[in-house]
Amino acid sequence: MHKLKTFIIDSDENSREIIKNYSNDLDCIQISDVFNSINDAYSHILSEQPNLVIVDITKNQQETLNIIEKITTSKQQIKFIVTALSYDTDSIIKAMRVGAREFLPKPIIKNDFVTTINKLNEQTYGREKTTNCKVITIFSNKGGIGKTSISTNLALEIANITKEKVALVDMNFQLGDVATFMDIKPSFDISYVVNNLDGTDDSFLESTLERYRDTSLYILADTPYMEQSKDITPNQITKLFDALREKFSYVIVDTSNTFDGKTITVLDNTDFIMLVTIVNLPAIRNCQRCLDIFERLGYDKDKTKIVINRYMENDEVTVEDVEKALNKKVYWKIPNNYFTIMSSINKGLPASYINPSSNIAQCYRELATVLSDNIYKQKVAKKIVRDPLINFKNLING
Repeated sequence: MHKLKTFIIDSDENSREIIKNYSNDLDCIQISDVFNSINDAYSHILSEQPNLVIVDITKNQQETLNIIEKITTSKQQIKFIVTALSYDTDSIIKAMRVGAREFLPKPIIKNDFVTTINKLNEQTYGREKTTNCKVITIFSNKGGIGKTSISTNLALEIANITKEKVALVDMNFQLGDVATFMDIKPSFDISYVVNNLDGTDDSFLESTLERYRDTSLYILADTPYMEQSKDITPNQITKLFDALREKFSYVIVDTSNTFDGKTITVLDNTDFIMLVTIVNLPAIRNCQRCLDIFERLGYDKDKTKIVINRYMENDEVTVEDVEKALNKKVYWKIPNNYFTIMSSINKGLPASYINPSSNIAQCYRELATVLSDNIYKQKVAKKIVRDPLINFKNLING
């Protein structure tokens, strides 16, 4: 059996022993050497090229991150797990940006350690296809609420932070705007892909999805003509998701705001639904209806996350009011930054490209960090199998 050749870098002896003890219970990892600091380990890492380096950044954080970036730039096959006793969101983002693959807070929990090591072992020695893919769908049954903006910005930030392959899929089959928001002119669209999935080789998806600049984000745009989308079947949508799960670590989906057979097939194949609302009574009422429909569809309550878009601290309706009305906690708040977002939309660039220091760009980075760091720990909703002839009108009105 292959083993991950691993270095531990930590000035705390107790922490080193904990990692060693956890590793002794795993067949896929071998601790080859231990160091007190990354400076001591630097030359050994370059000469011996371990598969994995577990390094603490509690002390001398910036210096340690600079050296990690220096190593990952020239030795991309070496994976880093960073640990820290005290940390904040900015620290995690910085670590991911310099090339760290995972972050484990101290004290390290054994289950988290085991899950992370198994994931990295599969990426190193297992097949190229990932079995840990998570599908996140951005949804609202109310138009003009900012779904596409959230989808595009979130997908790019997850790709930038994780450095893993991320697919952004436009499944708004009638009025999709992802290509416009990202200012791309893709050679292929979703209609072409679903009609040519069968009998293709492993490189088909990557060759047909549009890579966004020099990132690990790949975009599958909607059809240019509405007539083409009418022929896409729920079965083809399910096959597409199965194929995407095999090739990507994350799939971010932008959807239409209607409950029809295709949209519900998308939601059925989704691990997490980011249900978007704004803070006004009509939108909250629509959000209530969505939650009721999700319950009728048999979705686990943890599958749906409430996201407030265009949030302002001085809104007359408070977050507490929203949570009380929905009987559900708000998962995330995205601030109202009209000028950055409108500039982003008009220029076809994500918010982080327009103004990386803006509150909304920072918010998207933080959301991407939380999702990418914790999503594998959450309970994955069960896949729903449903009669394709279900009467959706009765479902919504019943």
